[in-house]
Amino acid sequence: MAQEPEVRAGLDELADHYHRILQLLGEDPTREGLLKTPMRVAKAMQFLTQGYTQDAHQVLTGALFKENYSQMVIVKDIDFFSLCEHHMLPFYGKAHVAYIPNGYITGLSKIARVVDIYAHRLQVQERMTLQIKECIEQTLRPLGVMVVIEARHMCMQMRGVEKQNSITTTSEFSGAFNQAKTRQEFMNLLHHQS
Repeated sequence: MAQEPEVRAGLDELADHYHRILQLLGEDPTREGLLKTPMRVAKAMQFLTQGYTQDAHQVLTGALFKENYSQMVIVKDIDFFSLCEHHMLPFYGKAHVAYIPNGYITGLSKIARVVDIYAHRLQVQERMTLQIKECIEQTLRPLGVMVVIEARHMCMQMRGVEKQNSITTTSEFSGAFNQAKTRQEFMNLLHHQS
């Protein structure tokens, strides 16, 4: 059973603003179908931006283990949903993260949690890619980190250019991944079907 998201300060005020937004859009917020909409949207927005209240570094250090493994660790196909800060419309896709340990590893699920924390903020894909890479780099101090994000942006699909099938890919890398051979190994493993 899904847990009810934590309510943050300002929820009622946020709902009041959505009530006014409905009016400004030409709707009647007192009609039956919209009576509870302002509070529903306020709760949804708090959930979708809960990353502001979470510390990604703390998530990684909470499951840090000394280990002499020094080969590539890849967590791929991490589903995420985020909100574009320019239009507050969703963008969604998959994140692929690799790191080469330098004496320490972290729990695999913690990599996915880091992606979620940065995705649950108003974002641009480029910054999110960099933030994930920097968090892992600063916390684990690995020999190298690489992050690739592939996403579809509703701001391009629903409005503006209305291109339904476009996918945006971003990447960030450091350390051992500065070598083309290491990056290519990651990309080969990323696209390998099991």
